[in-house]
Amino acid sequence: MNLVIDIGNSSAKVGYFGADSSHSIYKRVDSSELPAIAMEMKPDFILISSVTGDAETWKETLSDITSDIWILNSQLPLPFNNHYKTPHTLGTDRIAAVAGAQALYPQQSCLIIDAGTCIKYEWLENGIDYRGGSISPGLYMRFQAMHTFTRKLPLLEPEQEAFLTGTTTQEAMQSGVIKGMTAEIEGIIEQYKQQYSVSNVIICGGDAHFFERQLKTPIFVVSELVLIGLNHILNYTIDNLKR
Repeated sequence: MNLVIDIGNSSAKVGYFGADSSHSIYKRVDSSELPAIAMEMKPDFILISSVTGDAETWKETLSDITSDIWILNSQLPLPFNNHYKTPHTLGTDRIAAVAGAQALYPQQSCLIIDAGTCIKYEWLENGIDYRGGSISPGLYMRFQAMHTFTRKLPLLEPEQEAFLTGTTTQEAMQSGVIKGMTAEIEGIIEQYKQQYSVSNVIICGGDAHFFERQLKTPIFVVSELVLIGLNHILNYTIDNLKR
């Protein structure tokens, strides 16, 4: 059994996968709960991805459960060809999202959109060649930026319905962020379709379902794409050990 752990800034997400990648259990937990969860699940193999820089500490903490623990970093072999020019700067969440697309749609070209704190676009060509992507401010970051860098604009929460022409300052802000971000996503998708042969457009991340209702382009929403990708990388690592 595999346990994959995605540690973020405020919480952690956990995925538990059977030998055939079925019966997955996804949990969003406080990172302090990880030892108890791992002890309860008793996995054979563990893969840790962390954006907080404490992966080595967690590896040591969980080493009593199994010695077969890996940390996702730029040195770990990947199931796809990584053409990124600075692989040591490539976020592990981006790596895992690409691996998730490869696991779900093998040998297919995928545009992956991770709508989280930042919105990240990743291009996986023919299911094997990762070419890179782009990063821009996410939904809440845009609202926060307008509030932080001006004197009078309020801090707003996104609303599902945004009018194109706002008749109040709050409506205008909602329009600018939501309509603007939707237009950005639609525009990026269209540019990829014009330049490449795109088999699938996949969206994940905390704001995936929000934009699923905004976008007109057909997309696949896979909320747990990063965990699926971590499990795919872990299985690839295990298979390499058996060779």
